[in-house]
Amino acid sequence: FGAVMCCCGPCAMYRRSALALLLDQYEAQFFRGKPSDFGEDRHLTILMLKAGFRTEYVSDAIAATVVPDSLGPYLRQQLRWARSTFRDTFLALRLLPELDGYLTLDVVGQNLGPLLLALSSLAALAQLLIAGSVPWWTGLTLAAMTMVRCSVAALRARELRFLGFALHTPINIFLLLPLKAYALCTLSNSDWLS
Repeated sequence: FGAVMCCCGPCAMYRRSALALLLDQYEAQFFRGKPSDFGEDRHLTILMLKAGFRTEYVSDAIAATVVPDSLGPYLRQQLRWARSTFRDTFLALRLLPELDGYLTLDVVGQNLGPLLLALSSLAALAQLLIAGSVPWWTGLTLAAMTMVRCSVAALRARELRFLGFALHTPINIFLLLPLKAYALCTLSNSDWLS
């Protein structure tokens, strides 16, 4: 589609002339009137797309980066990423109609998917507290939602290994969903957390 929605910082390259055109906007990233200095890779990607440039995935590119190796740093990273995703999704919504319909579906899905998963999880918890059990169809619904999302990714990438992301669902429900809820409630916080 010529529109990768987030060119990850350590793995991205930009044409100098394109960056020069957007440098002032990029350096003056604000949210609710406060400077924001994380999620800059997603922000720059969206600025590039808004300016009419293409962003593309290069499958044979090689890049190195540092990743968290324990739970605390991982959760801080995920909190930063969740805040930047929510912030820049608001910016991207105005851009999406100009891009491909699949991208609109993907961006909306990235934000509605966790919301639906959270609502399903809360409904299951409420059912457990009220009735002392969770209906079998609740687990089936969560599994189906997970498999649909993973199957779409596997089909789009033509890689069966994407089905393995289904194993991420318990981590998502018990760790990342509460973290994303906290991120949504603290969007104005620009702390880097490291």
